[in-house]
Amino acid sequence: MVRSKLRMLLPGAVGAFALLGAAVSPATAAPDGAAADASSGAAAAAFWSCTVPSGYVYTNTRSTLSCSTTGFRTQYYVQPPKDGLWACRTAPGFTYTNTRSTLDCSTGSGFRTKYYLKTPKTGLWACTVPSGFTYTNTRSTLDCSTGSGFRTKYYLRGL
Repeated sequence: MVRSKLRMLLPGAVGAFALLGAAVSPATAAPDGAAADASSGAAAAAFWSCTVPSGYVYTNTRSTLSCSTTGFRTQYYVQPPKDGLWACRTAPGFTYTNTRSTLDCSTGSGFRTKYYLKTPKTGLWACTVPSGFTYTNTRSTLDCSTGSGFRTKYYLRGL
């Protein structure tokens, strides 16, 4: 009887510890499932940098001694923006369709907003109305929230 109860509880406990470990150390995991291995074609454009170069976004941060001679500084996991990327900032030529609060983007302490980047197109529900587009409908949603409360989402139409 005790043995059967242990068999039932063990998988749940292992899963809980795995989730706890991921939540406690978010900066040690490969960001957004992308490996920082240059041998992978998809991840070759992404790298750790002491600054965010023009034309790039960042998807993760970490505190390191590598970027300073006087103490810890923030290092950024940078890559070119692309459709379907969770990024710590928006990018020109893109809109976003969702947000989430995360420690991935933190440059000090506390939670920051991460944006789900999308290429604007007609028929997309987006959190912003990019240049060259108008909108034909709106809705109030938490999808676009960068703090607390509801925000407007726009149904895009290209001009």
